[in-house]
Amino acid sequence: MTTPGARPYVAVVGPGDGASPDDVAAARDVGRLLATAGAVVVTGGLGGVMAGATEGARESGGLTLALLPGTSRDGTDATVAVPTGLGEARNVLVVRAADAVLAVGGSWGTLSEIALARRTGVPVVCLGGWRVSDAAGADLALPRASSAPQAVTLVLELVRDASGTMNR
Repeated sequence: MTTPGARPYVAVVGPGDGASPDDVAAARDVGRLLATAGAVVVTGGLGGVMAGATEGARESGGLTLALLPGTSRDGTDATVAVPTGLGEARNVLVVRAADAVLAVGGSWGTLSEIALARRTGVPVVCLGGWRVSDAAGADLALPRASSAPQAVTLVLELVRDASGTMNR
């Protein structure tokens, strides 16, 4: 949970190597808009959506944090790069470091981050990608956005609602 007056940390999650050009472009827009709003952009530090969000945030002067799966800081343009050595298990760190998660597109890793966020009470917004249902087939009604600006507005509202303040 964000301390009042602190910057919100928003994890931007989505496919790495298998990301579509549209998902990467949307992630770049999301990163730019989050940075402009004063948020710290957290990613898993790899390519695709993660690189797009990092690039957009960095181009707008934002602060980016990459929690990398390997043991090297190489391969990311993030402001702060943390090699975890945890492989896919670093998804837990990405989610737990964030005040909210914004999923762009979908892959198995993205689905795991959505599930971890839901399980731990971290708010999630989806821009494209997964639609999640319960065992009976009922939609779990994750907040969905149809554009990068709408996704950023929704995720920052969720952070504000969770903390009681906008946190800039």
